[in-house]
Amino acid sequence: MNAKMRRCIFPAALALTLCQPVFAAAQGAETKPAAPTESVTVTGIKDIEAAVSKFVGAMTVPTRVAEKLARWKVGVCPITAGLRPEAAKFVTKRVKDLAAQVGAPVNDSNSCPPNIEIVFTTTPQDLIDTVRIKYPVLLGYHDNSAQAERLATVTRPIQAWYTTATQDLRGNPQVDGVRTGGVTMQVLMPDVGEGVISSGPSYVTMNMPNATAGSVTGNRLGDGLSSNLHHVVIAAEPAKLLEYEVGTLADYIAMLALSQIQLSDSCQELPSILNLLVPDCSQTAKALTAVDIAYLRGLYKMTPTANVHVQRGEMMYQMGRSLGARP
Repeated sequence: MNAKMRRCIFPAALALTLCQPVFAAAQGAETKPAAPTESVTVTGIKDIEAAVSKFVGAMTVPTRVAEKLARWKVGVCPITAGLRPEAAKFVTKRVKDLAAQVGAPVNDSNSCPPNIEIVFTTTPQDLIDTVRIKYPVLLGYHDNSAQAERLATVTRPIQAWYTTATQDLRGNPQVDGVRTGGVTMQVLMPDVGEGVISSGPSYVTMNMPNATAGSVTGNRLGDGLSSNLHHVVIAAEPAKLLEYEVGTLADYIAMLALSQIQLSDSCQELPSILNLLVPDCSQTAKALTAVDIAYLRGLYKMTPTANVHVQRGEMMYQMGRSLGARP
């Protein structure tokens, strides 16, 4: 590999080693975008509720294990590498500020272990190839090498990889996709039938090497399980982002860091920072919009143990209220 390439790699502690700056962000008199107002009515859209429904449906993705929407349960601790120190601090602070604004937990300790790693690198594919080899769990849930290869393919100028965890009714978390010792259980067999002499209850031992055990309620609307974000890796390629201010990029990255976003290749009807890299999109923005704030607040207000349909419905309701579509 070319020794001149400036890259970041993941050490065993899962914290990023700081690489040399690869991107000097444009610095104006004011780099921090103005915060959106608390409640804004979106105009120019005939059916806001339909647009909200489409937006939530397009952006949210349930986890593979619990099939719920994931959000941060523990305090976020972001770290940024590949930028000049002042710009890196700005991006890190923006993630924390937005988390506090929308109700996500924040770890304010200066020595907290990073769980959001933001890397600006000229060779993002090399970075993610290293992750795949050394720390495949950071790619997100996958069952086999073919799925891992697809997950490890860089396709966007800014791209995120999410590690999620499932928490049971008693608060016990299990990282999704991490192999455990499995589950062994004894199952009572049914009676053999009338007229047959039985020596007592008959049990069969079942070994399930890939299974995990968790406490649930058995309720279809809320089984007691919830999905949490456990670790997020975000890679950004500077050469494809030169036209954007650091404040704009920080807002875009913060959205990806605080929610498991399924980025769409289509321009969403609602104005959003998430439309930033969609070609020929008229509803993009250079800073977080009221839609973006409403989306994240809805995510962090929803019932974590509800099923995904209820969760999306709660998010739509909260967004509708924030955007003036509901009283």
